[in-house]
Amino acid sequence: MRVIVSRMRIPPRIAAFGGVAAVAATLLAGPAAHATSAPAVSAAPASTVNAVGSVCYSALPSQAHDTLALIDQGGPFPYSQDGVVFRNREHFLPSHTTGYYHEYTVITPGSPTRGARRIITGQKVHEDYYTADHYASFRLVNFGC
Repeated sequence: MRVIVSRMRIPPRIAAFGGVAAVAATLLAGPAAHATSAPAVSAAPASTVNAVGSVCYSALPSQAHDTLALIDQGGPFPYSQDGVVFRNREHFLPSHTTGYYHEYTVITPGSPTRGARRIITGQKVHEDYYTADHYASFRLVNFGC
C-alpha cells in the first residue's frame, strides 16, 4: 500500500480554539476528561438523529484511533484529501454551514485505495463521527466508554 504524506493541515476545531492551547489543554486534562465529557450535538430533525448512531471509542478499529490522534495533533495526514470540507450531502449529520465538517481517512489494511472508512469532525471538541461504509451511515464517537 502506498501512503502519501500531505502537508500538515490544522483541523478547524483546533484552529478555532487557538491551536496549541487547545491541544495542550486536552493533553493536560488527560483520559479522565474524555470519560466525563459528552460530545454536544446541535438540535436536528428527528430523521437526522435516527440516521446517526453512536459507537464507543474502544470499539473503533485501531486505525480509527490513529486517525483521531493525528487529528488532535494537527497532522501530518496520510492522504492529500484528509482535512477537506465534508459537505454533508446525505443530510445524516446535524445541519451546519459549509465548512463546519471535515473528513479524514481511516486506513483500511490491504485496500489499494483509501477505502470506505472515514472520520468526520465537527468544530466542537470530540464531535467526531465514524463511517465504515462511505457515508451510508454515521456513528458519533463516545469517548466515555
